Amino acid sequence: MVLALALLALPLLAAAHHSRQTAPYGDHLTVHARVDGAAPPTALRTRGGAVEAYEADSGRVRWTYAREGRRALRSLAAPGHALALWSDGLVTDTASGGVRWHRAVPATARWLGTARARGGAGVLRRLDREGRMLAVVTPHRIVAYRTADGDLRWTLPAHEGCVFEPARSLWRDGALLIAQPCRSRATAWTAQLTAVDDLGRITPHRTPLGNDAPGAPADRRADRAR
Repeated sequence: MVLALALLALPLLAAAHHSRQTAPYGDHLTVHARVDGAAPPTALRTRGGAVEAYEADSGRVRWTYAREGRRALRSLAAPGHALALWSDGLVTDTASGGVRWHRAVPATARWLGTARARGGAGVLRRLDREGRMLAVVTPHRIVAYRTADGDLRWTLPAHEGCVFEPARSLWRDGALLIAQPCRSRATAWTAQLTAVDDLGRITPHRTPLGNDAPGAPADRRADRAR
């Protein structure tokens, strides 16, 4: 009887194990060192097509995240988050316990394979000092995600006849400034520069979006008016 129950349980256990995997994305997360108590500062780097988290003072590798047949092009650290851009246009957020979320950015993979992309320079950008919002900048659009859960918050397309240049961007005084050159020489220079923050394009009298994750403390849920 016990043997029969065990045999019946095997498929359920296998299904439960499989449900924790992220096979469609070819994920492989290897934890090299677990830290008890206060963890030393961790930095990120891309090496051999993978993302590595390592201790900034000792250089000891904490964990490695790789994806089958894909290369990590860029990484971006934010408090509690390890964000990465991959050669197939996927953006991921990883912690030592696993991969938090995957987000595919449309029409990005082909562009990333060209020299114009500069290896994904400037594609991943913070939209606030705390890293609660992430901008993914590509030639045709800027897409913003909430890092807590990968929720899509807003999308900003480039003007007709213009493109964003992720590598030509600058963070200054709480705003991300991005070059947006246009084909027409008659286009004013002010239209060839876009300023965004966690709420989207910076314009007068905007309506706050409330980008904090559900359940955040009340002081962080408060809408910011400009």
